[in-house]
Amino acid sequence: MNHALAFLRWLPAVVAWTASGAALAQGVLVPSTVPLAPQDTLTRAATSVGIRRCLPAISRLSSLTVQGSRSHDVLLDWDRKRPDTGPMFSLIGMQYPNAGVAASITAIPDEGGNCTVSAERISVAPFTCESVAQQELAGYQMTRLLPNYAVYTDAREPTSSVSLIDSPPGCLVIRRYVEYGWRDPVAAGAALPAQVPVPPVPKGRATR
Repeated sequence: MNHALAFLRWLPAVVAWTASGAALAQGVLVPSTVPLAPQDTLTRAATSVGIRRCLPAISRLSSLTVQGSRSHDVLLDWDRKRPDTGPMFSLIGMQYPNAGVAASITAIPDEGGNCTVSAERISVAPFTCESVAQQELAGYQMTRLLPNYAVYTDAREPTSSVSLIDSPPGCLVIRRYVEYGWRDPVAAGAALPAQVPVPPVPKGRATR
């Protein structure tokens, strides 16, 4: 299943809304040639408090989320008694030249060693929701929930959605991605001689 199309549209630059074919061939949580932000704040914070099992997914989602931002910072909540086996919740604030954007990333490990991960990116488009849908969501199925609230989905990306909420003179855009039962492909193949180990992430500060 290819989730890269939905997730790469989260990136703030206009070119990200029409991501390249090379990027679309990669799964969001699979290593790819897409350049990522090194040592993003959420990765450093999660590492510093002892989160390991879901860290590769957290790092991948966070790096894609903050890519292109001028600066960013994070609010992190985690289970202090069991940081690596309990849920993690985060809120990322990002600064761009002409806008502020928020994103949330959640990771919940299960007893089988897998992780459920979700990410949301929240921004305001200086256009009507109708124009956003026409330009960016052609071919999506629209479900009207309220007079000012519509959800758009694509059958090819069943775990992703785009919500548009009319907020004149602009449009509140919420892009959501969820994956259940994710397992780190690097860890799963660690016993193979050809597997290249992932370098450790430098420790840093955590917020909250």
